[in-house]
Amino acid sequence: MFRRVLTALPVYNEARHIPTVLAEVQRYSQDVLVVDDGSSDGTGELLRKLPGILVETHLKNRGYGAALRTAFDYARHHAYDAIVTIDCDGQHEPRRIPLLVGALDGWDIVSGSRYMAEFPGDSEAPPERKRINQQLTNELNRRLCLNLTDAFCGFKAYRVSELGRLHLTENGYAMPLELWVQAAHQGLRIREFPVPRIYLDEKRSFGGVLDKASVRSQYYHLVLDRSMAAIEREPGRLWSGTLCGECP
Repeated sequence: MFRRVLTALPVYNEARHIPTVLAEVQRYSQDVLVVDDGSSDGTGELLRKLPGILVETHLKNRGYGAALRTAFDYARHHAYDAIVTIDCDGQHEPRRIPLLVGALDGWDIVSGSRYMAEFPGDSEAPPERKRINQQLTNELNRRLCLNLTDAFCGFKAYRVSELGRLHLTENGYAMPLELWVQAAHQGLRIREFPVPRIYLDEKRSFGGVLDKASVRSQYYHLVLDRSMAAIEREPGRLWSGTLCGECP
């Protein structure tokens, strides 16, 4: 059904994972885009040596959300039908890319969920990350009348024709929250798709003060509240979702 599919990877200082992950992604996707978000570990030089990889480069680190927006813009401007986003840290399985694309038939967003089903060998999620994910997922469901199980999985498929209805501005890791608010407001058709829960035995950083769980949680709630407020202030538009207590 989808003639042209782009797989996009937002990357910041992932030189140690790039060769292995991209080789596997290329087995399941003909068109692969890497958005190098101002890496300083030799990622750019490494990407230039890899054949068949499309590259967009941010000269400075702008953030995860900004890298995803660049990928969305690329997909729209180059007339792709669908885009799959997948992280480059080895925590997603590229062999599931065709499954996500297939699941997009009849939907606008298919979002991977690490908590929708259990897979053999699933990792235990770091407790503070699981707790924050559950808190924000529950709050999104309550405020937007969604039925999500995993608000933050980066493994997603999107119908490119619908991305123009979103006006995303958040540059950081909280961009998925802004995306959920706008997608619900626009009435996009959303479903989740179960994917394995893989956490590698290495330390991951959210950057600076966001490595502290309480600060990160506060930041996420701030972006969620700001995104909701922006929709409510939008001139000439009515909220197309329902608020807490009004779900059917």
